[in-house]
Amino acid sequence: MNITIHYAFLPHTDAEAALGFYRDALGFEVRNDVGYEGLRWLTVGPVGQPETSVVLHPPATDPGITEEERQTILGLIAKGSYAALTLAVDDVDALFEHLAGTGADVVQEPMDQPYGVRDCAFRDPAGNLLRINQAA
Repeated sequence: MNITIHYAFLPHTDAEAALGFYRDALGFEVRNDVGYEGLRWLTVGPVGQPETSVVLHPPATDPGITEEERQTILGLIAKGSYAALTLAVDDVDALFEHLAGTGADVVQEPMDQPYGVRDCAFRDPAGNLLRINQAA
């Protein structure tokens, strides 16, 4: 049996800002851009990897979520403790310099971790944490 990850989901609070980060800064391709009732879902992914995508979705739109729960979710997103994604790249230092140069929100500069990886971290425009590891 061969299991792969097809979609990962991250909330966005501003579709255009999300596109500016994932498409323009990270270089992901836009695979789908769907609007429905004033909301917008974006599917993006690394060029050359059509089998792996990230769906950027409007947060707290599930039926049955109360306004209090919605505010809690939005607060957690803004704090950066709601969702996270780890990416891998051949040269973490070069990608760090590129993303930092776009004005992306730096959380951690590149460093060697005691568990054997070199990584850095950013927050996307919604506040989601993105860790970026150097591929082994």
